Amino acid sequence: MLRLSSDPLFQSFAERALAQSSRGGAEYGECEKTLGRILPGDAAGWHREWTATAAMVESWARESDEQGHRVSAREAYLRATTYYRASYLPLFGAPVDPRLVEAFDHERRCFDRFAELAPHPLHPVAIPFEGGSLPGYLCAPDSGPTPRPVLIGVNGYDSNIHEMYWSHAVPALRRGYVCLLVDGPGQGAALIEDGRTLRPDWETVLRPVVDHALTLPQADPARIAVMGWSFGGALAPRGVSGDPRVAALVADPGLWDPSAVSRALPLPDDLRERLPKVDPAELDPYLAGVADDPIWRWKLVQRALWVHGLESLGEYLVEMSRYHLAEAAAAIACPTLVASAENDPLSTQAQELYDALRCPKKLVRFTADEGSAGHCETWNRSRFDQRVFDWLDEVLAAR
Repeated sequence: MLRLSSDPLFQSFAERALAQSSRGGAEYGECEKTLGRILPGDAAGWHREWTATAAMVESWARESDEQGHRVSAREAYLRATTYYRASYLPLFGAPVDPRLVEAFDHERRCFDRFAELAPHPLHPVAIPFEGGSLPGYLCAPDSGPTPRPVLIGVNGYDSNIHEMYWSHAVPALRRGYVCLLVDGPGQGAALIEDGRTLRPDWETVLRPVVDHALTLPQADPARIAVMGWSFGGALAPRGVSGDPRVAALVADPGLWDPSAVSRALPLPDDLRERLPKVDPAELDPYLAGVADDPIWRWKLVQRALWVHGLESLGEYLVEMSRYHLAEAAAAIACPTLVASAENDPLSTQAQELYDALRCPKKLVRFTADEGSAGHCETWNRSRFDQRVFDWLDEVLAAR
């Protein structure tokens, strides 16, 4: 793996940005020069330098845009989108940092202009949801009337619809799918601007999204597929359960028990065994040291508490018990592909989800030897796309 920072947390953030270079969302030289200006552990410096790079690339985009060079402009706008998003990752947490909100506004502005210049139809949508709406993008191969399969993307903990474009929409569009990207509660603008926090009943969230997909003129109602990545590997199966309108499901990776994170935390055995039937206040004294590790501090103290709208790690451990899949797995009727990547801690639960399914199913393993190990196969999405979309093509063709 390319080493861009001696700070493990910053390295993981940099890898996340650089992974998008395979589809035009980043350039190695821009990422490498940005990291070279950042000191390990300097969150303010991280935000400052990535924002500077994003602004520079955005200025290049505007220059081409003003001169009518659409391809050059959209390419630069897409990279600027990535860099603005990277800039605010260390700022996660509640109350929401104004710098995060500002960077997100810049990210969305760049992506919206990229969408306007895209070589295919790409439009923002607002899906009605509980008195408000959920933000999304509708991506289509063309504007023709031909009915097409639809892929609905389900996000994870800390991604958003802009990042899902490269992971979900690009491969779907190449294969003639319509792709509907949506941020649910706890994700993207739904969290940052509307304050909607994550919830376990994703069947309630996904239902209006499928409703919307079925109104699309190009949608083939018999070929609706749902793909969840990262924590979406738990949300998507829960959302699909009991919905006969969904023709295929992909869980990347398959998550069976999201509360398993508690097993890695320093809790006495008796308290761990009593979860979730325990007072969160009993847990908190044992979890105080979690913040000493920068990676765990970001994942749990900053990210998780903000995403769930909670005050303490004790509350978080109890809350995670609500994200169960036992009943949901039994209610999934559509063909389901469960992904499992080598060296991805979340993928260790994929076999359990696969075993619990009673529908037509397939377990696909991604390995280090083929360069597709790691969380969400980030460094070889082409191999992931090949195996998963080949399966989707066959399953949906049978419909």
